[in-house]
Amino acid sequence: QVQLVESGGGLVQAGGSLRLSCAASGRTFSRDAMGWFRQAPGKEREFVAAISWSGRRTLYADSVKGRFTISRDNAENPVYLQMNSLKPEDTAVYYCAAETDYGFTDYVSSAKDEYDYWGQGTQVTVSS
Repeated sequence: QVQLVESGGGLVQAGGSLRLSCAASGRTFSRDAMGWFRQAPGKEREFVAAISWSGRRTLYADSVKGRFTISRDNAENPVYLQMNSLKPEDTAVYYCAAETDYGFTDYVSSAKDEYDYWGQGTQVTVSS
């Protein structure tokens, strides 16, 4: 069974940092684009960041540019999200996802419908 499992969430004060990790089992995603999305209570799931299989291309939501960094290490976990200068509005469940239709290309997407595999999510809570 293919699984993506997020970790690293928690409670942090505004201005603090967290690093999310996403582990894969059942298959490798080293050839695929990976993304992070988040969903706050009562809101739609929204795009946060994405990275191509090679790491050469990244994409960020405007709301997190300059504060969040997506990276990957294809030898270990498929994707990380370093979150700095956290704000209360960053509070959400964060999901890792894999887009598997464009393997070995530097295609990245912010469209959640293009992602084929999803983790169960990890809660990030930022207190003011």
